Amino acid sequence: MTSLFSRLLPAFLLAPAMCAAQAGDATTSTAAPSLTASATVTLASQYVSRGMRQTWGRPALQAGVDVVHASGWSAGTWMSTVSDRFIEGGRVEWDLYGGYAGTLGPLGYSLTAVHYRYPGARISSTGTTFDYTELAPGLSYKSLYAKYYRTVSRDFFGIVNARGTGYLDIGANHDLGGGWTLNLHLGDGRVAGAGNEVWDWRDAKAGVTRTFDAGWSVAAAYTRAWGATDAYDRYTTGVARANGAIAYSNPAEGTFTVNLTRTF
Repeated sequence: MTSLFSRLLPAFLLAPAMCAAQAGDATTSTAAPSLTASATVTLASQYVSRGMRQTWGRPALQAGVDVVHASGWSAGTWMSTVSDRFIEGGRVEWDLYGGYAGTLGPLGYSLTAVHYRYPGARISSTGTTFDYTELAPGLSYKSLYAKYYRTVSRDFFGIVNARGTGYLDIGANHDLGGGWTLNLHLGDGRVAGAGNEVWDWRDAKAGVTRTFDAGWSVAAAYTRAWGATDAYDRYTTGVARANGAIAYSNPAEGTFTVNLTRTF
């Protein structure tokens, strides 16, 4: 249930810039590379995606690789540790994605396909996996962006017969100067299928990112989600605590996170 806007958007914004850089270098003797690869490693105080605490309040280790072509095409993969108290039987989220991005004057556009995998994760009562697939068209203007994720697989994050689930992500990544960026986000999730609306939610995030030399960056943010019902108030997958009691929590409650990232 990852929030891909936070890591896909930079890759898609790179594509138009690379095209411009290549055109600008046409008069020089050295052509700009048509294909650029990058990798990131992140240590997060916890993993929060679309307002939901994926690691049950504990730290997460994350890593990804992205490849961007000057034509606007890109592809990548990303992984994060998760908690089996939030995802039954799950320890890892593994995302595979690809798409295209371009510009029309000051307007940026993109179309992304994303497949989310949770190896070994399965709801024991139904046998349903947590894997799902989304298509996501997006628009951007200066620091503003909007992206809509629509589930095209039959199920969504362990919820059966939920094809057509939608998640609207709008926000801004505003350059404050001096290496600082203001990160703002609002999200609205609507789960498709008869009876599945109990899982609908909304979320918000406000934070800042500070970039440093040699590819280092630090991000801090406060996030909060609101369920349409009380379905998230005492959420459990049935995993017991050390004392044998079943672990309950509200993954939507407000939380503060700090991430340290190194980009190569």
